[in-house]
Parts: sequence; structure tokens; C-alpha cells
Amino acid sequence: MVDHEQYVRYGEDSKVLAAIGRQVDIQVDRVSVRLPRAVAEAAVAAWDREESSGQAPETHEQYLLRDKAAELALIGLEISQRGRWEGEELLIDLDIASAGAAVRASQ
Repeated sequence: MVDHEQYVRYGEDSKVLAAIGRQVDIQVDRVSVRLPRAVAEAAVAAWDREESSGQAPETHEQYLLRDKAAELALIGLEISQRGRWEGEELLIDLDIASAGAAVRASQ
């Protein structure tokens, strides 16, 4: 049996998480990140890639994979617009949301 009150609490928890997110957003706009050449180039390639926009239904797992690929492509866009090469590393000030998406993907 599902505890519906539990989901009410989860809803309240979600509001608190969003309040924390708003505070982080006004305090931290961007974060400086160094990326190895291969990783930076792969991110830019993800941005440059043309994908078909199929209308077939997705599984939840497929949706999550597509969402991560979209986050990578957005990082690739940031790299192509503002990245600076320092030897074999790329220095980029990533939007905090993009940096957070990358950290979540690594966990």
C-alpha cells in the first residue's frame, strides 16, 4: 500500500530543495572548470551533431540518456563560445546548472 502522506512530504521537500536552488543560483552564477582536450572536444562534437527528431515513444531509461546527451551538448555550446585552451586543457566558466548536471551524471 502506498503512503500518500509520504508523497505530500516529498512535495514539501521538493519546495525546500527549490528554495535552496534559488539561493545557490543568486550566489553562484558560474564555476571555473578545467577539462582535458578529449572531453572538451567530445562535448563540442555533441553540440555539432545533427540528430533525427523521432516521435517514437521513449522508455524512461531512453529519456534519461537523451536528457544527459542534451546536457552534454549544451556544455559543448558553452565550450565553443567561451572556452579557452591552455595547453592540453580547456578552461571554461560553466553555468552552475550545467556543472551540476555533469556532477549528477558522474554519480
